Amino acid sequence: MTFSLKRLTCAVAAISCSHLSVADHDHQVIETVNVIGQAIPTAVTRTDMNQLSPGLETGDSLRDLLGVSGSRMGGHGIDPTIRGLSQTQLNVLLDGAYVHGGCPNRMDPPTSYASAIGFEEVTVIRGSQTLAYGGGGPGGTVLFSRVTEPFADDGEIRGKLSAAWRGNSNTRDLNADIALGNQQMYVRALVGQSDSGNYEDGNGEIVRAAYREYAGTLLLGYTPSTDTRVELSLDRQDTLDALYPGAGMDSPEAINTTVRVKAETRWGSLDKLRLELYSSNVDHVMDSYSLRTTSPMRMRAPSTSDTVGGRAVVEFNNDWGAWTVGIDGQYNDRAAQRYNDAIDPPALNSLLWPDVSIDQTGVFAELERPLNPSWSVKGGLRYDYVTSSASETDVKPAGMALSPMSLYELYYGDTDTDRTDRNIGGLLRLEYTPNSGQQRWYAGVSRSVRTPDATERYIASNGMMPSARWVGDPGLAPEIHHQFELGLSQQWQRVNLEAAVYLNRVNDYVLRDRWVEPMNNASIYRNIDATLMGTELRLQVALTEGLNAEFGLSSVRGTNRTDNRDLAQIPPLEGLASLNWHKGAWSAGAQLQWAATQTRVDTLSSSGIPGQGLDVRETPGWGIVNLNLSYQISSSVLLESGIDNALDKAYAQHLNRGNAFDPTQIQVTEPGRAAWLRVTATF
Repeated sequence: MTFSLKRLTCAVAAISCSHLSVADHDHQVIETVNVIGQAIPTAVTRTDMNQLSPGLETGDSLRDLLGVSGSRMGGHGIDPTIRGLSQTQLNVLLDGAYVHGGCPNRMDPPTSYASAIGFEEVTVIRGSQTLAYGGGGPGGTVLFSRVTEPFADDGEIRGKLSAAWRGNSNTRDLNADIALGNQQMYVRALVGQSDSGNYEDGNGEIVRAAYREYAGTLLLGYTPSTDTRVELSLDRQDTLDALYPGAGMDSPEAINTTVRVKAETRWGSLDKLRLELYSSNVDHVMDSYSLRTTSPMRMRAPSTSDTVGGRAVVEFNNDWGAWTVGIDGQYNDRAAQRYNDAIDPPALNSLLWPDVSIDQTGVFAELERPLNPSWSVKGGLRYDYVTSSASETDVKPAGMALSPMSLYELYYGDTDTDRTDRNIGGLLRLEYTPNSGQQRWYAGVSRSVRTPDATERYIASNGMMPSARWVGDPGLAPEIHHQFELGLSQQWQRVNLEAAVYLNRVNDYVLRDRWVEPMNNASIYRNIDATLMGTELRLQVALTEGLNAEFGLSSVRGTNRTDNRDLAQIPPLEGLASLNWHKGAWSAGAQLQWAATQTRVDTLSSSGIPGQGLDVRETPGWGIVNLNLSYQISSSVLLESGIDNALDKAYAQHLNRGNAFDPTQIQVTEPGRAAWLRVTATF
């Protein structure tokens, strides 16, 4: 797992920066330390996805970014965590579209449908810095973006071809990106495939993590002027035969189709008018037998997740300052069933998602106003109207299994599944930038409100024993996050420093837990009060021309205030250090990634049963070394190579996944030593 930190661009947010050392090999961009120009904002990182190390699923690569952790269930579908928050506590958009996964056990989080071949950039916004990308998102926002550069007036053809191999898992990647266009219109096609096998961990043990992925994108664009662009896109991604050692099932098939229409222009006094519409459809299947040689039960769970949505946003300036005003909506329908395939015909065992609909419409306004040459303020308000319902809660499975309605009544005494939430969020941020522009201080407060998702409110998984049940709570209240953050960005001639500290007090945090009765310890949900606090630090140093060093760390601490115990699934203190060199056509880098021992864990259920919490254990600390070397063979051909986990360290990330069909939590070990090679040709 690596891409050297030389491949991280500086955190950017519409600010021009100069760099001490920038090597631009056509499509390869290596950016290092900012030394001249305006200070950059903290809590935002933009990364060129074309530079991600090959042979890794996208969620895996994101874990190399400062402040981003992730839980592993297999080789595909690593689920990101930012500032101790995960799943629908993060807003993840794929080129403006919400793609909600189809698996109730999150084998396919949204990032799993963001194939590196389909997107040029990924921007990670840590914490609540904007209201423009949907309601909620208290942990942060992850934006995957496509960037199709303008074409020559008389037309041109351009493209990029790449082939890559990763040892250990014997992963093979093939990708192509071909575009044809002129000043007024263009067509672009992207196709790629990845075939990945099982890998060995640092102990030499085989980990079931194989998968096959096929992705394709077609874009049609119309650009009648430099201010106007209309684009139609069609995405298709198939993930096949994905193995998950951290679950009781594997996934023979996960298919996503997404259609988008986007338009952007200047209109009258408006600096920008942006309209977007999208539709995403996910079909997912998991079972316990088709990809396993032995299975005690033949269970199959087909599921679907269909989302339509859009947004209209205007940007303009007046005497008050710079305004961003918009309206957005997303409407998601999910259905999932589980069948006993050991009998003919198969018998319905559970309605995991009993035809769940969550509809959300929001309006927002943000204003950035300079107070004087050194001080500025940013403020915003957002209102979301959210309705949630489940229409098949009275369907009774075969045999003695309970209907969703019966499960809700048994564990919560609540059979009303229709909910309406009126969520009000906002932010206020004060910034101080001295006249030199090389330093920036900021202080921000925010309120984010998140409606519980389809699983938290409505999942209804039967089990042979009560301990194997997993039941949502239709009466859950929305989470309310009140956050306070202080940050600093400082630049000197050869040094760039970014630092942030934050406090997040959460009312009605949605906690997955165990039922209080020892003989009926089903997985359930309840609201608690919680606190998360942490810090992030990043230091970049230009040692000499072409030689740069970087150091970073992130820390978060989570407390369950209601029960006076630690929150589960909080990453430990994590850090990185890298040394990167560039001269002429050559580049090289070494990186140390490490994590401290995580002792603040929750391995108890609310009933006090050992081993029933969401944490597996106090996870030992670890450190790995990653190496890379690249050579620009010609102006159009780049050769890259590397060794990840060069010392073959045996380790596991602290974050694990809650199993849907077995009360035992499973921590999947990470890959051992893996060499990789990639060649890229552009024209």
